[in-house]
Amino acid sequence: MNTDREAVRAYYNRGAMAEWRRIAGRPEFLLTCRFLDREIPAGARVLDIGGGPGRYAIHLAGRGCDVTLVDLAEENVRLAREMAAEAGVTIRAVAGDALDAESLVEGPFDTVLLMGPLYHLTRAEDRDRAMRAALNLLKPGGRFFAAFILTTADLIDIMKSTDRTPLEPDPANTALRAAIASGHGWEGDAFTRARFWDIAEIRPFLAAYPLDDVTLFAQEGILSPCEGRIMGGTPEEITRWLDLAEALAMREEYLGWSEHILARGSKK
Repeated sequence: MNTDREAVRAYYNRGAMAEWRRIAGRPEFLLTCRFLDREIPAGARVLDIGGGPGRYAIHLAGRGCDVTLVDLAEENVRLAREMAAEAGVTIRAVAGDALDAESLVEGPFDTVLLMGPLYHLTRAEDRDRAMRAALNLLKPGGRFFAAFILTTADLIDIMKSTDRTPLEPDPANTALRAAIASGHGWEGDAFTRARFWDIAEIRPFLAAYPLDDVTLFAQEGILSPCEGRIMGGTPEEITRWLDLAEALAMREEYLGWSEHILARGSKK
């Protein structure tokens, strides 16, 4: 395993519970679950590569899917098993590298999720290897989902966080902002080793693979910049906001409001 992935593995082994809590009750999770529920039928055989401590795996298992999770961090895998048992659902959870997924599990699967690795694979050849491994495990016609963190995510986080100094002169942030201005992706040291994507890169990247009907979905929708205020409302207000965000989440002009983009396609 290269040093980049060792750094990522160590980061999530230290912070598995923090990652489990990170998206609980937040638009990223709630809206993404709505999208997945529309796209993945109950009973589907699902592979969640880079599934972390199992939020989406457990959600899908609760809908009757047969779910296998693979994650780089052993502590994520342990926590996923623990949380699945607590939720009263069954998942298979395996520790291992997304690049080696074909040697860890047996396909084909009806659906494959690649919703973590493309945040962290900083080398193009590793991203290509992860994509090909995931697609090789997917049946023809099966549904494929890949998640991307946008270059603008850090700016949105600053705008909605009271404990961060606006545009602090950190070298990594300076480089990331230069990438935003030039319309390029960026890879380097951030919350850990990370790959941030310019929104215009996503479709060309996916076009290199045997995928039909590619669509993009804004995981936080339009809610990301004011998420804290919105999620502090009444349940009825929150539902109205989520409904509006979901209605706009696939509109091209609103994709950039989000921090994360989920791409969906069908394997040729």
